[in-house]
Amino acid sequence: MAQTKTQFSTLSAKKKLPASIYYNKRFLFNRELSWLEFNRRVLEEALDKSKPLLERLKFLSIFSTNLDEFFMIRVSGLKEQVLQGIEELSPDGMTATEQLKEIRQKLLPMLAEQSRCLHEEILPALEKQGIRIEPYSSLKKSEKEFLNEYFLSQVFPILTPQAVDASHPFPYISNLSLNLGLMVEPTKNLAPRQIQHLFTQRRFARIKIPPSVPRLIAVEEGKRFVLLEELIAANLPLLFPNVETEECYLFRVTRDADIEIREDEAGDLLRTVERELHRRRLSFPVRLEVEAEMPEEMISYLTKSFGLSQTDVYKIEGLLNIPDLMLLYNLNRPDLKDKPINYSIPKVLRKTTKNYFDILKSQDVLLHHPFTSYSVVTDFIDAAAEDDDVLAIKICLYRTGKDAPIIRSLVDAVENGKQVAALIELKARFDEENNIEWARHLESEGVHVIYGIRGLKIHSKVALVVRREDNQLRRYVHIATGNYNPTTSKIYTDIGLLTSDEEIGADVTNLFNFLTGYSYQYDYRRLLVSPINLRQKTLELIKRETKNAKEGKPARIIAKMNSLTDVEIIYHLYEASQAGVQIDLIVRGICMLRPGLEGISDRIRVISIVGRFLEHSRIFYFENAGESEVYIGSADWMKRNLDHRVEVVVPIKDEDLRDELKEILEIYLRDTAQARVLLPDGSYERLREKAPSSEWFSAQDFFAKRGF
Repeated sequence: MAQTKTQFSTLSAKKKLPASIYYNKRFLFNRELSWLEFNRRVLEEALDKSKPLLERLKFLSIFSTNLDEFFMIRVSGLKEQVLQGIEELSPDGMTATEQLKEIRQKLLPMLAEQSRCLHEEILPALEKQGIRIEPYSSLKKSEKEFLNEYFLSQVFPILTPQAVDASHPFPYISNLSLNLGLMVEPTKNLAPRQIQHLFTQRRFARIKIPPSVPRLIAVEEGKRFVLLEELIAANLPLLFPNVETEECYLFRVTRDADIEIREDEAGDLLRTVERELHRRRLSFPVRLEVEAEMPEEMISYLTKSFGLSQTDVYKIEGLLNIPDLMLLYNLNRPDLKDKPINYSIPKVLRKTTKNYFDILKSQDVLLHHPFTSYSVVTDFIDAAAEDDDVLAIKICLYRTGKDAPIIRSLVDAVENGKQVAALIELKARFDEENNIEWARHLESEGVHVIYGIRGLKIHSKVALVVRREDNQLRRYVHIATGNYNPTTSKIYTDIGLLTSDEEIGADVTNLFNFLTGYSYQYDYRRLLVSPINLRQKTLELIKRETKNAKEGKPARIIAKMNSLTDVEIIYHLYEASQAGVQIDLIVRGICMLRPGLEGISDRIRVISIVGRFLEHSRIFYFENAGESEVYIGSADWMKRNLDHRVEVVVPIKDEDLRDELKEILEIYLRDTAQARVLLPDGSYERLREKAPSSEWFSAQDFFAKRGF
């Protein structure tokens, strides 16, 4: 439902802010266009010639996979609004049609730059390093014979060529699949007389490139490759005997992939999600990518067949689906990649005879991944599973990944006689199937599995361990900004807290009772939990800084997050800026707040850091007149996080740990190598362009070298 212009009832003290900032481009950036600017920053990392070659290729791949998700979720939603005649405006006042037009205009130059970078810079540079993708036609006769044998044994049996005619309608093309399109025509009088009447006209045919076969086929291991589609094209006579085939062209379709669940009608959430996953495969197309050389006749035919318009077609110069080239990243070429980092262990956990629980009785422990080894977290859960005095383990699992040592620890805990409850969020986007598999596995092993609660996605990152000590029960808690996923823990920056604080433990107990039972916990001692009190408490913290600034007391806000889109929070940040609060925002992705507006947001600075690691940590610092407060947690300042998800944000009680987090934020604010500053017009200025490379400072490199 669209927000009303009476959303906010108070005017600012200087009367430069209206009662509402909705539908006013002066105060808000468009969400979708802001996301495109984020992906532009990802592309800029690929364009950076100071980076190792395979790392540049990795960023080209990330740029593409990001776009795939953007079209599957965001663009599909806009197109659905248009199709259904929904006239709701975006918070900055744009219609869905206007947004779709702007998205295309901004995206086309980026796609051209991506293709140019790949074909004019990265692939030629890789060739100089002995890694080459060669045309099939350039190979020696013996190499072609070898590859043709490979085709016959490993590819040909999988392929299913599909021609279109009156009895064979246009085939279903699966989401993100890579396909060859071509025109075929029967050779006269070569078909048996009994079926000659079936082969009388030129028609379109499609060959799906099998995802089970590597896109890059090795001619010389680790050095020379050919593309699978070229190998298929070279063997068309085997697929279409006695048929004249024209040139092949690649195409790819993107479909809507947003799962909508009417949970008020869902008696069994697991089965409902499974049905929706099946529906996702059959969902409507939103984008068609084609080789730039594809004839207009074929483009028009495909566009019409998918029910798309010309504005949904993207002609790609060169290679389609660049992420397939990530096979090259797996080559044993460390000279073409970033140097591995040395993962550290917090000092208090090194070379000690005490176990985790003895240490946590006396102090909290802060974790900063990936610089802190994720083994600290997995060892904590594993220690709980093996400890004879541990009675129960409860954990929220949002994304766990394929290699999940924590899953094994939970199963071991059940076998060791402990009560284990795992809340698995089946609605974790694009991890639904994986989570269904883990849920069934854990249930079969005796774990109490909860699939979530009606109407809310559970995004919190929390684990609770209950232990008997001296005839009493003591609780140990892990709260983090990131998932229990050992793979992403190596490439995402996240913050975690291990604590035995009694109030936090009691709050987490109440949280799990809310999630697993039917309790309505309306307040918490220390935790900020959405949708219960997180929005209210966050606004109170911002307003307190505003009040302190007006009274001449020290006032400052530093907040680090993935995205900032909540209009109410943006409004109150503007008010804080007007009151004199210095605000530094480190926002990796979408930022709808417009900084640098004279008299309104000129005390707000927004930077984005895109680099080797995905900045995923959420840290919130409030000066509080010299009595600073620092929070970490799973929530961004977005409406969905504050109102439609279960999120947990925890205050850091230990003064030394607060100082460490403040230092982390200050180090990020010093970054001049990866940081970009958001300008009032919505563009980003890269700080490194203002200084010689000898003066660049990278926060990520600093943490990697220092450890934690």
